[in-house]
Amino acid sequence: MSMYFDIDDETLWNPSNGAGRLFLRQLEVFEAELNLPSGIGQGKYWGDPDTLEVDPAVYAAFVRGLVARHCRTGHSVILALSEGFVATAVALARRAGIEVEMPGPSSGDTCGGVERDVQVPGNPRAGAADIATALDARAQEMDRWMAR
Repeated sequence: MSMYFDIDDETLWNPSNGAGRLFLRQLEVFEAELNLPSGIGQGKYWGDPDTLEVDPAVYAAFVRGLVARHCRTGHSVILALSEGFVATAVALARRAGIEVEMPGPSSGDTCGGVERDVQVPGNPRAGAADIATALDARAQEMDRWMAR
């Protein structure tokens, strides 16, 4: 069995049910963290829980907020916990034709934000450019692994 993440009649991603359910549960977590809707919901086949429709405009705002939050933190544990999900979300956005900009070096250490989580001393924090570069590479890798 598998799930379908679609825009109209185009399938962007066709993961196994296990991977799809895990992605959806993480999506709920980050919708709550960002206080933004993801734009992914039940599709045109309302009786089929395995078909999900992606609203490109809403999803674009969600993913851009997700990337900004990811780069803003710099907290090693939060980065480790979220990197795979954020990379998968970026890969899905790119498949939907959504341009997702990665913060550059001019963004400063916190991607222009001020969010700081307490971190155990001695763990060096990566700069925004390093975080963005790693995220972009991971998103490209995820795209190669995501079945259509």
